[in-house]
Amino acid sequence: MLFSTFLGACIVPSVLGASWIAPGAVWYDTDGKKIDAHGGGVVKRGDTFYWVGQAASNQTPQMYSSTDLINWKNLGQQASSVTGMWRPKIAKPNGSFWLFGQQDRYVLSLKSSTFTGGYGQSAKVHIPPNDYSYSDTGMFYDDSTQTWYLLTSADHNIVQINRINSDGTLGDRVSQLAAGAYEAPGIVKANGVYFLIVSGKTGWRANPNKVFWSDSISGSWKGGSDIAPQAENTYGSQNTFELTVAGSQKTTYIYMGDAWDSKGGADSNYVWVPMNVDSSAHTISLDYHSMWKVDVNTGVVSYPSTAKRYEAEHTNLVGSAVVRDCRDCVSKRSVHKVTDTSELTFHNVTGTGSLQWLSFHYKVNNPEAGEAYIIVNDGPAMNISSLNSRAGYHKSVPVQLTMNAGDSNTITFGSMGSDEFEVEVDGIELFEDDEDL
Repeated sequence: MLFSTFLGACIVPSVLGASWIAPGAVWYDTDGKKIDAHGGGVVKRGDTFYWVGQAASNQTPQMYSSTDLINWKNLGQQASSVTGMWRPKIAKPNGSFWLFGQQDRYVLSLKSSTFTGGYGQSAKVHIPPNDYSYSDTGMFYDDSTQTWYLLTSADHNIVQINRINSDGTLGDRVSQLAAGAYEAPGIVKANGVYFLIVSGKTGWRANPNKVFWSDSISGSWKGGSDIAPQAENTYGSQNTFELTVAGSQKTTYIYMGDAWDSKGGADSNYVWVPMNVDSSAHTISLDYHSMWKVDVNTGVVSYPSTAKRYEAEHTNLVGSAVVRDCRDCVSKRSVHKVTDTSELTFHNVTGTGSLQWLSFHYKVNNPEAGEAYIIVNDGPAMNISSLNSRAGYHKSVPVQLTMNAGDSNTITFGSMGSDEFEVEVDGIELFEDDEDL
């Protein structure tokens, strides 16, 4: 075995200007720290988006701000005295500002006179009208009626929608979905049709999320189709929020999900994907790309262009790795049989001296049987799945790495796992939007 001690990711990122949304990858804030806002939601005020989610360490509401949905500034804890608050969401039913979330199976509402910071407890209640406890929190603002709605997945397997009153109290139930064991509700409205997205109840393991629809927020809800191919398990994520970007050229609908670790903790990442919404057919499908972005002014979605590509067939091979034909590879050649007794090393990789996006193109024979790792220059080995939760499940795996400025960098690629675990490596891509390439 070439690599016997498998280390986690040990990157110390610099302050950066990010350029892409990469579903499942580790995302960093503008201070270079991992974004910590799980189970959250996003609202826009003026030209700024605000993202509130739960900090992994103690489930305290944490807020970030952005003007482009890519570069996020950490605005800190919003209620430092509150812990154990899951899936917080923002609402503004009156002159005050509100955070709603789950604490001890109750709806905990926090109130502040300012949008950022100073949130204190207002109420802690079960769900009207039947005093139900619940698990997950969703939030929806209907601009046609200027009404906020709290979405909950009650413990008795009924997804419920309650109006938030103008005084911030939790009001009447306006509709419910009693179609099975569902949770993690979110709503998006398109062309007068309401789409309710939910996940199954499988703990921290991803499952095929479903979409139901109605012509009214009051229901009844119909449908129950998958929003992604079943085998993808919603690209390894669970729904938390749907964001609408109404641009000058196009309205883009964004699915926002959490790629949970096994405990819903700090290693969890985020999967944001544009949605194809067909209001006539009453369907939603996720338009998955490994990297993308949306112009928040025009609403137009774009994807990166390759600036440089490094083919695996041109690397230095060690051990059992061998170059063979590959029908669906760019060069029609790839490196096969990368096991725990073999490695390959890419040379002359261009770095910027700061955090930049690379995409590793490879596939594994069984993502449950092992892990791929990379070594940059003389640094520590890094488990790719700790840099991107899609590692092993998707053939294009973007990660952010810091390399030396210039063309003298090396990246060694290897794997470890069971005797049957094997990786086939196609190449590495760098992208045009990274600085100094």
